[in-house]
Amino acid sequence: MEFKVVDINGKETGKSVKLNASVFGIEPNEHSIYLDVKQFLANARQGTHKSKERGEINRTTKKHHKQKGTGGARAGSMRSPIQRGGGTVFGPRPRNYGFKLNKKVKQLARRSALSMKAKGDALTVVENFTFEAPKTKSFLSVLSALGLNEKKSLFVVGDYDKNVYLSSRNLTGVKVVNCSELSTYDIMNASAVVMSEGAVEKVTAILS
Repeated sequence: MEFKVVDINGKETGKSVKLNASVFGIEPNEHSIYLDVKQFLANARQGTHKSKERGEINRTTKKHHKQKGTGGARAGSMRSPIQRGGGTVFGPRPRNYGFKLNKKVKQLARRSALSMKAKGDALTVVENFTFEAPKTKSFLSVLSALGLNEKKSLFVVGDYDKNVYLSSRNLTGVKVVNCSELSTYDIMNASAVVMSEGAVEKVTAILS
């Protein structure tokens, strides 16, 4: 499978890059994508939720009212869950939501996600680029030239480029990552994926 390489102005360069079929042309495995995205979102949860139970409430343990003769139920403590301001029964406690996922499943998920984008005409390959200085205006011109103004886009670069990253940081719906940071969630969350030539080579080496 060959893709034409364009420059940041959206014009064809006359070059083409051959995408590895084992990475960009497989039959997508939707279940592996589901598992990888689920793990990504689970790992992002802080899990710091906490409510106090009756043993942690700082209230008096004095008997609320006498045991008999009131016509009401017995009440031995203001910490009781049935009292206003009392403890919570089986309330949330801090926990880790992360779970283990095999490396091969994660690789399959990323290959499946990239294959879906390639088959759906949502993948663009651009020649390697950089900016002289970090300017949001420069990145906006790239989005406009590639027709991505109204789309949620993911830019994958071969190596970390500070100027490119800072130029895109203030834009909503745009994310720039290098090959080592590429995740299935980012691929599936974007309407369009833009990869540099260097990124194609490195992603192929990592996933093939």
